[in-house]
Amino acid sequence: MLDAATYTPRLKTLYKDTIRAALKEEFGYKNDMMIPKLDKIVLNMGIGEAVKDTKKVKAAQEALTAIAGQQAVITKARKSIATFRVREEMPLGTKVTLRGDRMYEFLDRLITIALPRVRDFRGVSGKSFDGRGNYAMGLKEHIVFPEIDFDKVVDMLGMDIVICTTAKTDAEAKALLKAFNMPFNS
Repeated sequence: MLDAATYTPRLKTLYKDTIRAALKEEFGYKNDMMIPKLDKIVLNMGIGEAVKDTKKVKAAQEALTAIAGQQAVITKARKSIATFRVREEMPLGTKVTLRGDRMYEFLDRLITIALPRVRDFRGVSGKSFDGRGNYAMGLKEHIVFPEIDFDKVVDMLGMDIVICTTAKTDAEAKALLKAFNMPFNS
């Protein structure tokens, strides 16, 4: 059994041992604090059918909690929109923010297990950066994660994944994610 006090995630060790030095050399950083690193990963599920059935939000929250290994929170509507039949404070989705060791563990599972299980997978887009070093991607099905029991799934839920880094430019962030073996197609 692993001792929680001495265990460090595989990607965190990889970052400290090899990726930092490679990025410092590639971009010519003068200070170690300038080297980009992962800041947080935000997982989000927006449930459009929640307007008709609020139980779907609870199911999505349980699924996201299982995927993240951390309690997901329910997001609620800020204001009423009559055309969408949305009322103020109505539950519409769920989200979770991962930092530290859980963030590295999730990224490892995403890259090595979940993405290869996506149907017709040809890599993730290399153009989904926001200009400030953050990367966003979406998954159409949440069942690609091994924590989800396929037999108990009622609805296929999509999810958004935003990987926030401390990189100043998209090129630095892409180099960081490539070093983590993120399968970019371009």
